[in-house]
Amino acid sequence: MKRLLLAALVLSVGAADSPARAGQLESIARTATVMVDGDVCQRIVTPRAAKYLLKTLTGDPSWEAGDNYDVDGASFLLTKKTLMRLSRLADFPVDVNLWLPVTPDHAFIHIAIRNRYEMSQFWPWGKLTQETPAVMRTVLREGKPVTVPGKDGFLSVLAPVRNSLDEIVGLVEVATKTPVDARENVK
Repeated sequence: MKRLLLAALVLSVGAADSPARAGQLESIARTATVMVDGDVCQRIVTPRAAKYLLKTLTGDPSWEAGDNYDVDGASFLLTKKTLMRLSRLADFPVDVNLWLPVTPDHAFIHIAIRNRYEMSQFWPWGKLTQETPAVMRTVLREGKPVTVPGKDGFLSVLAPVRNSLDEIVGLVEVATKTPVDARENVK
């Protein structure tokens, strides 16, 4: 009985805290739109890796892109450090992930950088690329942040990443989950 009461208390605190958490995530997303350098993000995936993101060969199609995936180390690390710093702006566990379109029409996208808890309501574990969810297409097309409550306690804010020409070249997902299981996605 005590465990049931404790679980109910944790769930009610998470639910009551949701507007405050959403506000913090939105604030982090606004900060990310000016802190994450789109020009640097465009250099993360190497040209060699980019050509394999959607390519499959007959040998083992499920691993073709992953076996040929590499990044520009300096661009990757600079962006990852920025995303990690942004995640520390909240007083609860948050991940700030970077998503980059694979195709010019935004039909496919991939998660280029995941962070500490590997929290994302959009990333199917183990997938390098996927069809772009409709809400992400909206952010990529319109350039406005969107707050997305999700199933299983997820809450995300998606915000555009722009380069120096003011082109939208990707997006960040500022994500949390209530309650947080820090080991849930760590495989």
